[in-house]
Amino acid sequence: MPRFAYLITGTKGDGAQIKRILQAAYHPRNYYMLHLDLDASDSERLELAKYVKSEIVVTEFGNVMVVGKADLVTLKGPTMTASTLHWIAVLLKMKKEWDWFVNLSASDYPLMSQDDLLHIFSFIPRDLNFIEHTSSIGWKEEQRARPIIIDPGLYHSKKSGVYWAKEKRSVPSSFKLFAGSSEWVVLTRSFLEFCVWGWDNLPRTLLMYYANFLSSPEGYFHSVICNHKDYQNTTVNNDLHYIRWDNPPKQHPMLLKLEHFDDMVQSGAPFARKFAKDDPVLDKIDREILKRSDGHFTPGGWCVGSSLLGKDPCAVYGNPIAVKPSLSYKRLEKLMVKLLDSESFRSKQCK
Repeated sequence: MPRFAYLITGTKGDGAQIKRILQAAYHPRNYYMLHLDLDASDSERLELAKYVKSEIVVTEFGNVMVVGKADLVTLKGPTMTASTLHWIAVLLKMKKEWDWFVNLSASDYPLMSQDDLLHIFSFIPRDLNFIEHTSSIGWKEEQRARPIIIDPGLYHSKKSGVYWAKEKRSVPSSFKLFAGSSEWVVLTRSFLEFCVWGWDNLPRTLLMYYANFLSSPEGYFHSVICNHKDYQNTTVNNDLHYIRWDNPPKQHPMLLKLEHFDDMVQSGAPFARKFAKDDPVLDKIDREILKRSDGHFTPGGWCVGSSLLGKDPCAVYGNPIAVKPSLSYKRLEKLMVKLLDSESFRSKQCK
């Protein structure tokens, strides 16, 4: 059975949301890195760490890490890419057995249990990377690729705006630019080892190029994976997130509400964004899909306790390999069949 390594990130005031996402997406087989960036206070990080230590199950399995020394993360510059690579490198070093990496923000939420996800991914080739991408970057060529920016966030400890160079640069000729509409991905361990250890110079070259690129997380992994022969045929052109975009220019995700519930569930996607903190739709997801009570973990096959009188069934745990998928797995199965259909799968890779 596979394992996922999650990076769940947030900023000042996001501690409670990260805690809720951890409870909703927790499974003993997976690994979780929780990162509140430098804008958050030390007390927020400490509170999150105290919560993690207070959960007997988490302490027993030792699979949740709270970052103590945080990175500075700015939205426009390359610091998010640098931070993501930083914590991927730590996960690669500390935890040897995971198969896929998933990055979530404090405004994301799972739409199915980890049992459902693990069940379906047990049948999927371990070399598949889920990343929405295209080389038809349109307006992004003029507004992202040609401008040159400098982000002081790379060398200062306080956030400030990016600087814009007067000159513009030409589009690269030694590699092709690919972009997605978001930075959310489900990537394999082998591909990320390639990005971090860099036995080929491509990941480093692209990292240096994207250091001066506006919103680099929307293009870095996309361009690395599609410019290398060993990985371009491993892409599935979907990031497994349900997102509703403003229209046009599809730059900002809309806040998901109760009115979007049926549509997001029917999408089959295992994750969705963007949610406002404690929006009622999250309670509906907990209640109707995850079967999760407030403050408790999403129950799975590993939970063998009683839920009577409001007790947490996961307070007593059994075999972490025991998986009991719910009917939600059928929606993800349907999505996977569609994505991996031989007619469309290859035709959508790195085009």
